[in-house]
Amino acid sequence: MRIAILTVGSRGGVQPYVALGLGLQRAGFAVKLATEAGFESFVNEYGLEFSPLRTEFIQLSQSDKGKKALSGKGSLNLIKEVMPMLRNMLDDAWEAARESDAIIYHPKAMAGQHIAEKLGVPCFLAMMLPALSPTRYFANPVLGNGNYGAWLNKMSYALMLKAMFLPYKKMLNQWRAEKLGLPPGKLDLTLRGQPIPRLYGYSQFVLPNPPDWDNSVHVTGYWWLPSTYWQPPRDLQTFLNSGPAPIYVGFGSMTLQDPERLTRIVLRSARESGQRVILATGWGGLAATELPDYAYILHSAPHDWLFPRCAAVIHHGGAGTTAAGLRAGKPTLVCPFFGDQPFWGRRVYELGVGPHPIPQKKLSIENLTQAMRQLTSDEIIRQKAQALGEKIQTEDGVRRAVEIITDSVEIITDYLR
Repeated sequence: MRIAILTVGSRGGVQPYVALGLGLQRAGFAVKLATEAGFESFVNEYGLEFSPLRTEFIQLSQSDKGKKALSGKGSLNLIKEVMPMLRNMLDDAWEAARESDAIIYHPKAMAGQHIAEKLGVPCFLAMMLPALSPTRYFANPVLGNGNYGAWLNKMSYALMLKAMFLPYKKMLNQWRAEKLGLPPGKLDLTLRGQPIPRLYGYSQFVLPNPPDWDNSVHVTGYWWLPSTYWQPPRDLQTFLNSGPAPIYVGFGSMTLQDPERLTRIVLRSARESGQRVILATGWGGLAATELPDYAYILHSAPHDWLFPRCAAVIHHGGAGTTAAGLRAGKPTLVCPFFGDQPFWGRRVYELGVGPHPIPQKKLSIENLTQAMRQLTSDEIIRQKAQALGEKIQTEDGVRRAVEIITDSVEIITDYLR
C-alpha cells in the first residue's frame, strides 16, 4: 500500500514526519514524503522516496515584507502575492500523491484532504500541536497561553480554522475544479461525512487529553528518529569535559532583531549566575572570538546527543525543541516569540519542570540570571524534569501512530468497498 506524507516547514517541522514515514516503511508501506526541495537529501538518507513541493511562500513569510505582514501591516497585499505560490504547492502535492492509497498531511500543506477526496482514499491530519481539535479546557494553542473560559476556549478553534483557510477558499475551490474536477469544498475537517482522524505527535504526559475529545483524536507520543552515532567536534567535547555541565541556549529558526544585544544578555547572565553556556548559532551567527571561556558557539549537534550532557536548556519553545529537552529530563526555560511557543512555555511551567516563561522581548540580565540560577539549583524542578523525561522515554509514538494508521486504513478501505 502506498502512503503519501505532505508537510512543509523548518527542519523541526519535517523531521517528525520522516520518523513517521520510516515507521510506516518498516511496517510494510511504500512511503513517499513530499516537502520543500531543500530536504531531499535528508529524506533520502532514511530511505524514503522524496517528492518536492514549491514553497516560495515560506521564504516570503521570512522576508522583511512577510514579517511586516505578520505584524498586521500590508497583510492583504501579501495574501494576493502568496496565492500563486500556494497554487504551485497544491499542484506539486497532487503530482506527488495522485497514485497513493492513503494521505497523511500537515494542514500547512493544504492539499491532503482534497486529494484524498478525489482519490477516494483515507487521509489523516498529522501535527505536533492540538490546534484543530476543539475543547473547552484550553484555548487554541496557536493563540498562545490563554484560557478564556469553556465557551470561548471552544470557539477559538472554529475561529482559527476560518483564519487559516478562509482567505484561500476561492483559490482552493478553483484548484479543486481545475485540477481535481471536484465541486466547491466545505471549510471543515470532514471527509465523506466523517471527521478526518487527527494524529498528534506529542506526549500525553506533557499535555493530557481533555475529556471532551472524540475518538477521531489520537495523541500518540512524540515521533523520534532512531538515534544514530554522532562524533562531536573535538573542541565541543573538550568544552564539555572542562567543567560542569553547561546550559544550552538556542532559539532555533527564529530571526532576532538584535542578536548582539541578546548575546550580551545571555553571556552576562551566565557570568552573574556562575554558569557555562552553549550558544546555538541558529539565533545569531555569532563569532567565536566574541566569547569568554565559559561559553561555546555551537553550529550544529543532534539534540538527543547534546541535551543529556547539559544541565538545562533555554529555547524559544518550538514543539520539537521542547520535546527534546523534556525527553532528556532537563529543566527548561522557554523564551517564546509567537504562535504556540507561549503555550508550550506555560505547559513547562505548569508541569513544574522549569521557571515561568520569559518572552524574548522581555529578556533582561536580571530575569535571565535569576532563571539560570533556578534552573541549576532548584532540586524540585530537577527531580520533576527527570521524572517527566523517564515517562516520555517509555512511549513509542511512531509505533503507536503506525498502529492507528494501519487499523484505520483497513477499516476505511473496507467501508469504501
